[in-house]
Amino acid sequence: MAGALIMIPSRMASTRLPDKPLADIHGVPMIVHVWRRAMEADIGRVVVATDSAEIAAAISSAGGEAHMTRPDHPNGTDRIFEAVSALDPGREFGAIVNVQGDLPTIEPRLIRTCLDVLLAEPAADIATIACAITLEEERTNPNVVKAVGTPIGPDRLRALYFTRATAPSGEGPLYHHIGMYAYTRQALDRFVALPPSTLELRERLEQLRALEAGMRIDVGLVDTVPLGVDTPADLERARDLLRLSS
Repeated sequence: MAGALIMIPSRMASTRLPDKPLADIHGVPMIVHVWRRAMEADIGRVVVATDSAEIAAAISSAGGEAHMTRPDHPNGTDRIFEAVSALDPGREFGAIVNVQGDLPTIEPRLIRTCLDVLLAEPAADIATIACAITLEEERTNPNVVKAVGTPIGPDRLRALYFTRATAPSGEGPLYHHIGMYAYTRQALDRFVALPPSTLELRERLEQLRALEAGMRIDVGLVDTVPLGVDTPADLERARDLLRLSS
């Protein structure tokens, strides 16, 4: 497999936190913090895929690379697919890593882990990461997506399902799914060509489309959940965390 291409989809569509990608965190737009973390992962080329000239300008001003896409994509996966197809028509990159644009405090090692999980198993189509749930309220919180899988080695699962419900039942850990993905190039091509699936629509979880189509998703188990910024309170927490780490 050839090298990796890290794609960060970003758009100005948040209702709970208007203009979220450009939210100021210590004088730097949030999307630039995410781009910096992806660069620090040091696993390949990093590109922000966006339909916003303001986001593209922020990345360019920071010395990064942005690619403009159509504004009508229903999700980030379709957005990065358009960008990847334009940026790499010769298919130089064998792996595509999709990093969400609202993770300004993500540790670069988590991005590396996601790619490592994909590269470790030739049969895997997609890789992602998850963390054992330690807070009781997260076990029943539908906003905390749970990864359900069978162990395939130290700190690795083969995904069987993803759900907003509390699952599986019985004794044992539950895993908080972290929405970052590494795809083989062929898997990304196949995934975006598939129609939305029954369980995907029911659970509102895009990754179920892949499982319903028989694609293999491997899960790396990590020791922390990065902060996703969706609200003004999340933004303040991100500012605090980045102040402490600076």
